[in-house]
Amino acid sequence: MWGIVAAVLSWIFRTIVVKFVVIAALFWLLTYLVPLAIGYVTPFIGTSNLTALFNAVPDGLFWFLLALRFDVGIPLLISAYIARFLIRRLPVVG
Repeated sequence: MWGIVAAVLSWIFRTIVVKFVVIAALFWLLTYLVPLAIGYVTPFIGTSNLTALFNAVPDGLFWFLLALRFDVGIPLLISAYIARFLIRRLPVVG
């Protein structure tokens, strides 16, 4: 009886607890590093070119972009690419 309980507890500790700790550490690391990386990248991106680009967009296309919520989607996409880049650089994940 105690052998089964010990086997179940060791399985729970090896699979669930260790994976939870690793994934929680990765989540904390990424939530800290992604805004930091974006903060380092943004000074190198010129805003004058983006302002000129958005001024050249016609009203119909601008309405379409706002209707599809590109103002929310593009920062999410950039953050996802940075997170993917950081995850691939971790030696544990490979």
